[in-house]
Amino acid sequence: MKKYEKYKDSGIEWLGEIPEHWDVVKLKYVVDSVETGKTPSTTNENYFENGNIEWYSPGDFTSLKLGDSNKKITDLAVTENKLSLYPKNTILLVGIGATLGKVALTDRVCFTNQQINAIIPSNKMNPYFGLYYLDSIKEEIRNESNASTMAILNQSKTKDLIFILPPKKEQTAIASFLDHLTTQIDTLIEKKEQLIEKLKLQRQAIINEAVTGQVVWSEKEQKMIPLAQSEVKGKDSGIEWLGEIPEHWEVNYIKRGLKLLTDYEANGSFDSIKKNVEFTDDTGYAWYVRATDLENSLFLNENNVRWVDDKSYQFLHKTKLHGGELLVAKRGEIGKVYLMPEVDIKATLAPNLYLVRLNERLDSEFTWYYFESEIGKGQLKLKNRSTTMGALYKDDFKEISIVFPPIQEQINIRKELKMKCERYSNIINKIDLSIVKLKLYRQSIISEAVTGKIDVRDWESV
Repeated sequence: MKKYEKYKDSGIEWLGEIPEHWDVVKLKYVVDSVETGKTPSTTNENYFENGNIEWYSPGDFTSLKLGDSNKKITDLAVTENKLSLYPKNTILLVGIGATLGKVALTDRVCFTNQQINAIIPSNKMNPYFGLYYLDSIKEEIRNESNASTMAILNQSKTKDLIFILPPKKEQTAIASFLDHLTTQIDTLIEKKEQLIEKLKLQRQAIINEAVTGQVVWSEKEQKMIPLAQSEVKGKDSGIEWLGEIPEHWEVNYIKRGLKLLTDYEANGSFDSIKKNVEFTDDTGYAWYVRATDLENSLFLNENNVRWVDDKSYQFLHKTKLHGGELLVAKRGEIGKVYLMPEVDIKATLAPNLYLVRLNERLDSEFTWYYFESEIGKGQLKLKNRSTTMGALYKDDFKEISIVFPPIQEQINIRKELKMKCERYSNIINKIDLSIVKLKLYRQSIISEAVTGKIDVRDWESV
């Protein structure tokens, strides 16, 4: 896109040059006011029950333009707390916490909690231009916060934010251009995200069918085929939620396939572990394997995981990991099962996971796929003994029902599943990467437009 004819130094290092006829001012000179919200007493049900006025918190900031808030307040809350509601087209800026710097625009009369600063534009500012500009300088906004303890952007700091001021007509043109372009990009992103969800459902269906015997391994065709189309006879599994399975498969409790079921606490008492185990975030002797490392593949970068020294590793000898073990969540999100990857480093188990080694009757990877299925995951969740933190006990895990195909058939099934799932994962990863690129392009265009790096004054919607 074309640039402006003439530029000048803005005097702001991170901003650089701006169009010659633009101004640089502080935000307080282009707003009517900056306000901070508050929370009416949550013990008074009459303030929230059947509320009709939007009351935004940082959790509502899912896009640049806000819709309905998760919570609403009543007229009584406004009256008794003497709240001054914000008008339509107010820009809301999160001023504290992990999402500090996030902005959004509301098209309705509203109020917010105390974590949010409300920026009420004057007639010098097009609110949509202001929204896009503030969104483009999130990092600079975070840098302006008082970060000695917890990062906070109060009213005073908000008012002193640097604001670029093109002529009002130009602000409107830039806002219209960005509205059009971001809508197109967001629509494309949404379609890609929907495609990813469809692919994930298809991948899940393939796993469900394979580990419950709805499709079976055909030696003749060397692939999985529907049970009904195979030479294999079916039989009633005797379990309502499982239905029919191949005649030669067995259903039994997982304890019949266990060689070892243990956990971190098996290494010693709380005091002895505290005395003998030391952790470090620096690369150490052995990887201290946590659920979060496996959930987010943090182990691919040694700087992202925790480590223990040689002495600690030897003390934790009962839970050394070699690769191929099942690691089952015993606290927190019950239903999560991980397959310990084969790695070239020493490793030992962290708390909140069970270490599961299987005997010759069950293949580890097949069993992991079983617990990735809706039936396997559902059984784990049914064994959850806590409605708050989540708790799975050893005896409950042992009583989970699982299918026992012949071991070679398990191996054939999991090889085919791995191949098919990797295909889906590769496609999903490519789509994810394209979404990341679209989001970066979106942010780049916003930044270039609101800082005058491109000239969109003559832009017209086609």
